[in-house]
Amino acid sequence: MTEKYFFFGFGQVAKYYIDHLIKKKKKFSFNTTSTSKTSLKFFRGKKYTSFKFKDYIFDKNIYYEILCSDYIVVSIPPNNYKDLVVENFGPLLSLDSNKKIVYLSATSVYGNHNGKWVSEKSQLKTKTSMGRGRLGAEKSWKKLFLNYKLNLNILRLSGIYSKENNALKRLKNGPRIYIKKNNQFFSRIRVEDIARVLDKVLKNNKIKGEIFNISDDFPASNEEITKYAAKLLNINYLSPVNSNKLQGPIKDFYKDSKKVDNLKMKKILKIKLRYPSYKEGLRDLRN
Repeated sequence: MTEKYFFFGFGQVAKYYIDHLIKKKKKFSFNTTSTSKTSLKFFRGKKYTSFKFKDYIFDKNIYYEILCSDYIVVSIPPNNYKDLVVENFGPLLSLDSNKKIVYLSATSVYGNHNGKWVSEKSQLKTKTSMGRGRLGAEKSWKKLFLNYKLNLNILRLSGIYSKENNALKRLKNGPRIYIKKNNQFFSRIRVEDIARVLDKVLKNNKIKGEIFNISDDFPASNEEITKYAAKLLNINYLSPVNSNKLQGPIKDFYKDSKKVDNLKMKKILKIKLRYPSYKEGLRDLRN
């Protein structure tokens, strides 16, 4: 039987998930959305349609894709603290309580916990625009779940790194700096591990209405990670940059400090991380 997927947004998580399915030799088809006009495309040798979806303007064929897809993965960013998929397609999604849906949120919803551990039961104290946006979107999905008993789960992703985006690559391309801030911790997760977790959640119909933190086992500071990456690259000198001098969205990021607990993910989903810390992840990327 051929599995059919629909991705609202086709970023690195969705692409690595397609890679995951190909490696498992699954029979599947998929389509996606983007903010560009509807067009046929190819990814890893597989043909798919990318449907236009920008704010409240979209290709009406998306209605059919929602109805005929077995799995729906949502990763597009919030708009004015609302989720655009719920805003535009909530009534259609509510017609089928068996369709498996995953919303990809972020651990930014927790806000600042002064370096302490946070679990899925922790207080959501976000004050950043990004965190408040994700929190608003989560509330939209939770409301839809409660009203219509959707087959929905929410994954709160920690900072994602990959072959395309990682500390090694940033140092190679310059500048050779690290962010200096005492007692500043954040968690991360390599994208291949996200793909494996996503597959576990999508294929388990016993799990509904759950929220999972998706992170590795070892929260750390930017300084610690960058210095380890420099060691792998035989870079002897890095310049510190005080976090007070940061501007824009990255300044908001460094306002928060927390360690993200992944115990629920490992216990319920039976996941053994391929990259349990940044050390394994970066060493693998160096090779």
